[in-house]
Amino acid sequence: MEGQTTYTSAPVQAAYSYCEAVTGQQARNFAYGIRLLPYAKRQAMSALYAFSRRVDDIGDGALEPETKRTRLEGTRELLDRIRDGAVDEDDTDPVAVALADAARRFPLPLGGLDELIDGVLMDVRGEHYETWDDLRTYCRCVAGAIGRLSLGVFGTEPGVPGADRAAEYADTLGLALQLTNILRDVREDAGNGRTYLPADDLAKFGCSEGFHRATPPAGSDFAGLVHYEVRRARALFAEGYRLLPMLDRRSGACVAAMAGIYRRLLDRIERDPEAVLRGRVSLPGHEKAYVAVRGLSGLDARHISRRTARGRV
Repeated sequence: MEGQTTYTSAPVQAAYSYCEAVTGQQARNFAYGIRLLPYAKRQAMSALYAFSRRVDDIGDGALEPETKRTRLEGTRELLDRIRDGAVDEDDTDPVAVALADAARRFPLPLGGLDELIDGVLMDVRGEHYETWDDLRTYCRCVAGAIGRLSLGVFGTEPGVPGADRAAEYADTLGLALQLTNILRDVREDAGNGRTYLPADDLAKFGCSEGFHRATPPAGSDFAGLVHYEVRRARALFAEGYRLLPMLDRRSGACVAAMAGIYRRLLDRIERDPEAVLRGRVSLPGHEKAYVAVRGLSGLDARHISRRTARGRV
């Protein structure tokens, strides 16, 4: 099969199939992007997603905080077993089997999944963030680390200039995606008792009261807050997009598709800031398809390469 260079046993193949099913059901944008990858890379990305989803589901579930902490530490112990090569292909946990195989095939910095667990533990503790620097630490744990793990699957083109900064750009692109998520989900997060946007920014725009209704807080400049955060996200995207010319065509297309979907979400949020208070902002399928075709054609990578050469990214 395409992109598959080593034999995959039936138990491992079944484990990957399970992870692909989880990815397809739970992460439409992510699943859409990784369709553009060769088979083996697509499998590895699905394994990474399924493990990450397990961690997120523990943090977002209805268990008591102490039980969540215990489960998260159990997940960390499982990660240690994967790291130590102690998961056999006939293990009863398909996510562990698939991730262990992916870690044998690709140079995955599995410490990034420890960072993800650390970030979800911040959620369990109910942490709030006073400044952007504080929030950036959280975003690096839950999203930047995933960017670096994904780079372990993608790899960089041999001899490409600036490859020593590829992990930094992958991390920054993860921050851009996470900040877009935070803007999109402000109402949903408020309903779950969570506020991610920095307290300093909320106070600056009169939004410290929170986002528990379909209308902005009385007397606030909610549009000003959203536009302020959109500008921050755009700057992160611009920096993170420097990764694209360093990747092979299909890996670059995958990244361009996922990032492009979130860039377009950001455009929609910017045009109608209060939409995030009324419901979940999303893109129709035909628009996602356009983004995927644009990424696969290499237009985004070439555009970024030209802008980088001119020093304008």
